[in-house]
Amino acid sequence: MGKEKFSRSKPHCNIGTIGHVDHGKTSLTAAITKVLAETGGATFPACD
Repeated sequence: MGKEKFSRSKPHCNIGTIGHVDHGKTSLTAAITKVLAETGGATFPACD
């Protein structure tokens, strides 16, 4: 049995962050994901 072909039907955007410790990289990434989730472009996972 072969693998199913992966359908690339959704647009993807890779984001890389570079910065010093405690300069808000995680907060920025979470904010971008939250905005995308509100517009239907992503899912926002709980980080508890």
